[in-house]
Amino acid sequence: MQEGDGNGWVTLPDGSKRWGLYGAAGLLLYATDEAGGGHVLLQHRAGWTHMGGTWGIPGGARNRDESPLEAAVREFREEVDGDLDGYTVLARHEHDLSVWRYDTFLLRVPALTPFRAGNSESEEIRWIPLGMTESLPLLPAFRSAWPELRADLCASPRDEGEHENTGTTGTSGAV
Repeated sequence: MQEGDGNGWVTLPDGSKRWGLYGAAGLLLYATDEAGGGHVLLQHRAGWTHMGGTWGIPGGARNRDESPLEAAVREFREEVDGDLDGYTVLARHEHDLSVWRYDTFLLRVPALTPFRAGNSESEEIRWIPLGMTESLPLLPAFRSAWPELRADLCASPRDEGEHENTGTTGTSGAV
């Protein structure tokens, strides 16, 4: 984990805590196999992390000077080892709690690219078939968001309205 000015806990009005002084963001990668079956790339969180042992998406705290997408891509590259270039942004989900927000970006990648854990925050990084996702011990917030995220992945356009990234910066057009 790299140090940034966004690292720290925010206490919500109900007393619960969320990581990220300026909010947090993550990436949900989607690709299809040769038969057309959809898969998502999930992170099995290391036992020492908050909510360790659960599955979710790579992500984390935003820094003051980052857009949500920039933060999500940076966090992905910190936590996951592999080539992220060539993605298309399909959608953005905002979970806004007034004093804190989590942005999930749904990205389509051209293939089931091999990825692996990039740091100690991950036990494992794995492509999971869409239909198998709910059978995993999911991070509670991800489990709550999953039905809407899955619906958007299944309904997302494949050509029009997508924002492509073919460069090496890891960001795309405005979403």
